[in-house]
Amino acid sequence: MPTERPFLHDPDPGGTTPLGAVPPALFDLAVNRADAALRGLRPRHPETVLAAWHARTRFARRVPLAAVLIALSRKPSEPSEEGWYWAGGEAGAWVPGRAPFP
Repeated sequence: MPTERPFLHDPDPGGTTPLGAVPPALFDLAVNRADAALRGLRPRHPETVLAAWHARTRFARRVPLAAVLIALSRKPSEPSEEGWYWAGGEAGAWVPGRAPFP
């Protein structure tokens, strides 16, 4: 039986800041996937749902949950025919259209 842990970081339901810098593409992916998760569920308390999503999603644990929540709070409220996606890493913004990768 292997002794290696399968994750880069231990699951942290609190979503505290991980060690190291987060690559912009990983940040974009985390925000866009979190947005997609909320779009399908439309929960009353998105923070609770996202905390559970963050804890069980391996790549998302490398991105601080607080930063994902901040990016999600900046999503434009006006509808767009193409939809919206986050691009540009932590300093990015919402862009009309579809994300270039899922």
